[in-house]
Amino acid sequence: MEDTFNRQAFKDKLEAQTTFPTLYMFKFIVPNGRESQVAALLPNNKMTLKHSSQGKYVSATIKALMPNSDSIMDIYEKASNIEGVISL
Repeated sequence: MEDTFNRQAFKDKLEAQTTFPTLYMFKFIVPNGRESQVAALLPNNKMTLKHSSQGKYVSATIKALMPNSDSIMDIYEKASNIEGVISL
């Protein structure tokens, strides 16, 4: 099954539902050991980690002040380059 992501629809939804700048919460699931790659996406922000019960995955949450929808989209695009990442 091929994943399809409609970038413009997501951007339109962000702009319709959000007043910028905004404190945006990013959530990612990554294989254990790749947390530093997620942290590098938003290096000046605190990251909260929660390890899965079997320790194979880590849930990472980062809250960051975002100036506009394009900034949010850029973070998700960069995250998609991390092997095994799931953006929520």
